[in-house]
Amino acid sequence: MTDERPDPDALLQRVQAEEARARRGKLKIFFGASAGVGKTFAMLAAARAAQAQGTALIVGIVETHGRADTVAMARDLPLLPRKAVPHRDRTLDEFDLDAALAWAAGRPDALVLLDELAHSNAPGSRHPKRWQDVEELLDAGVDVWSTMNVQHLESLNDIVSGITGIRVWETVPDRIFDEADEVVVVDLPPDELLQRLAAGKVYLPEQAQRAAKNFFRKGNLLALRELALRRTADRVDDEMQAYRRQSATGRVWPTREALLACVGPGPHGEKVVRSAARLAAQLDVAWHAVHVETPARRQASEDEHHQVLRLLKLAQELGATTATLAAPDATSALLRYARENNLSRLVVGRRDRPWRWPWQRPLAERVAAQGQDLDVLQIALPDAGPPHGRSIPESGAAPSPWPWRGYLAALAVCGTVALAATPLLGVLELTNIVMLFLLAVVVVALRWGRGPAVLAAFVGVGLFDLFFVPPRFTFAVSDAQYLVTFAVMLVVALVVGQLTAGLKVQAEAATQREHRVRGLYEMSRELSGALMTDQVAEFGARFLLAEFGARSALLVADDHDHLHLAPRATAAVDMGVAQWAFDRGEPAGRGTDTLPASACLVLPLKAPMRLRGVLAIEPPPATGASRLWGPEQRRVLDTCASLIAISLERIHYIEVAQTTTLQMESERLRNSLLSAISHDLRTPLAALVGLADSLRLTRPPLADEQQEIADAMRQSALRMNALVNNLLDMARLESGAVQLNRQWQPLEEVVGSALAAVAPVLAGRPVKVRLADDLPLLQLDAALIERVLVNLLENAAKYTPPGSPIEIGARADSDTVQVLVDDHGPGLPRGREEAIFEKFERGRKESATPGVGLGLAICRAILQAHGGTIRGETRAEDGARFLLVLPRGEPPSDLGADEALPLGESDI
Repeated sequence: MTDERPDPDALLQRVQAEEARARRGKLKIFFGASAGVGKTFAMLAAARAAQAQGTALIVGIVETHGRADTVAMARDLPLLPRKAVPHRDRTLDEFDLDAALAWAAGRPDALVLLDELAHSNAPGSRHPKRWQDVEELLDAGVDVWSTMNVQHLESLNDIVSGITGIRVWETVPDRIFDEADEVVVVDLPPDELLQRLAAGKVYLPEQAQRAAKNFFRKGNLLALRELALRRTADRVDDEMQAYRRQSATGRVWPTREALLACVGPGPHGEKVVRSAARLAAQLDVAWHAVHVETPARRQASEDEHHQVLRLLKLAQELGATTATLAAPDATSALLRYARENNLSRLVVGRRDRPWRWPWQRPLAERVAAQGQDLDVLQIALPDAGPPHGRSIPESGAAPSPWPWRGYLAALAVCGTVALAATPLLGVLELTNIVMLFLLAVVVVALRWGRGPAVLAAFVGVGLFDLFFVPPRFTFAVSDAQYLVTFAVMLVVALVVGQLTAGLKVQAEAATQREHRVRGLYEMSRELSGALMTDQVAEFGARFLLAEFGARSALLVADDHDHLHLAPRATAAVDMGVAQWAFDRGEPAGRGTDTLPASACLVLPLKAPMRLRGVLAIEPPPATGASRLWGPEQRRVLDTCASLIAISLERIHYIEVAQTTTLQMESERLRNSLLSAISHDLRTPLAALVGLADSLRLTRPPLADEQQEIADAMRQSALRMNALVNNLLDMARLESGAVQLNRQWQPLEEVVGSALAAVAPVLAGRPVKVRLADDLPLLQLDAALIERVLVNLLENAAKYTPPGSPIEIGARADSDTVQVLVDDHGPGLPRGREEAIFEKFERGRKESATPGVGLGLAICRAILQAHGGTIRGETRAEDGARFLLVLPRGEPPSDLGADEALPLGESDI
């Protein structure tokens, strides 16, 4: 019989979850396969119907994309004003979370509509993602309706990108979708969606043409539609399973085909596993494989345990969900597992044995008798007996060695009770002596299990008859009523023994689970306070030693993905196996299919962001590895590895935050010093230049040597003034104090003014300018971009031979405009193409060329402020090339592009 009583802990957790859900707002998601299926329209239509029923609602964000029907649907709904968020030189309109919370305050059934759940908020918002805004609203008790497409689900992001060839960067965690209170599927056939796209009801005409060529192909839409429907079906199945668990439904609902294979250690158990795998593949259904560990099977040999683990591992490789169940009876355990997981078909092996006792019914018959809501599929097994002449029970139980010790102990206990009760025959009633024998059965069941308890029950009845029932010392009975006493005593003893043995098994399994959960909790609590890798290694090694008696070693990866052994390692690690497991992110070593001869099991430490290293576990010599690498034990080990990985990642980001804070403070201090020094130096430098110019105008005129000294003084002061200007500009750019004066300008004018500014420096050098004729207007700060070109041209003049040419070119593509500055000098230092853009970095450390290495840093800062980039490289022929990339943008329609004459191609 199965115990159908609900678990009190599960009931308490369910009540607590329902109370938390009652305080939380409700989330409703309108879910579709792609843009244009009508999610926003469906949400607005449902909102109008809810408003007509008296629901207090407000539109937080609705993206109409210019669709007339969507605009009309949203016209009469109350709209929440958007929040202006400044970003660089623009102002973005975003959802105002504080205003929504203030509006919902005091409204018990407030509803907020938020379109596009996967949207990324503007920098400076409270949350980077809109789904995080939704979570705060839900926590405040506000109901939210939102929309999303299947490609925005985090788990399907790579699948969608593989199908469509387009990577979607805005994603929503799957838990948000799974925890939603309601999901409404908005579906549209691909042909109808393509017609809407062609009619301009999805995008504007130009965008619609590009979308039809790329994303909106019929094959893509069919695949996305299947993904959306399958994901929704999985969610509905999860909801059905949750309802069954909450309502304590004791029967299987065959809403979806699923198989449960019963795995035993027999020589033909592999046939059951492979047959179940083939059947699952043919039906395209999920399947489970479980092994029930009864008290009799706990006495099985190490080889039989290893055989069971091998079969479970084979089932896992074939796609099954595996588990090991500890229960006093295999039939009740299988039925309970099938009903908990809604598995409608059981697959068991069948072998006909004419020598079976009449009361030994096969497992298939017992399951069919107790589980009338389940289908039982029997796999025919050969009649040949197992190796070594031992038989395997039909239930899949492992043959255990004959427990002589337990049976002898049962005889000894019963004999002791008989001897102890003999002197009390005249003192105690026979009913009390019966209680002593029942107590003996309970003691034997607790200590030695079910089989010795059965023997104790029969022996106890016999001894009671022999020593205490008249006529004594014979098995004859003077009163027929004693036959009823014998029968009742035997039945009660058998029932008590069976129940006691079963409760003992369940108590041992519960104790083991509780011990492991407590160990994991203590380890997680210790890891949460760890601040160094050494502490993580110590806590992990302590847990593995206490739980499994296993030695361990923690190998942590550095920034270059090289593994380093952490302190307190007690296991000998093969670095080749460890590096293989880290590179591929898969377990390796003992107990796996990769390098199984290794002494250690190596588990990759997978953190949310990246792999943080590997954990090597070496089982103790006294414990069989097969017992350590079972499904339940592997789950515990995987949980341990996950906790260690998360702790290592937390420590890493703590170090990153400390380093970043230190760098920010250092930069702030340095910028403050530079700004102060620059302002204090500009006045005396300007005075020096003025004095040098005044000396040239004195009467009588200066001598030639004096004139040369005055010129040198003036040039040095000018160089120092340029250096001070660079320092001040760098400080201003990094502090964000520079406000761009962006205007639509022709690039030709900026290039021309830069060439005019550096004409004295470029004297005697040929400068070739090749600008494309189709260059568009660019929205830029002409003075700053001119400064970039001046710095690049001055660098080219400094680091190239006199008289060598300099080339300037520009071309435009669909999104950007690229400007090239080439010279014919020695090129950039190899390996330092990026380093030269750092502050105070020079191309050559030791050089007589004046400068402190701020020019290129200023160029990069200016380009980044414009949303562009700059990089340097050495050309294949000779010289250096600097490539400037500026965003193209769309100039206003009323601004003509023919107001400035292009330079075209010319030589200066």
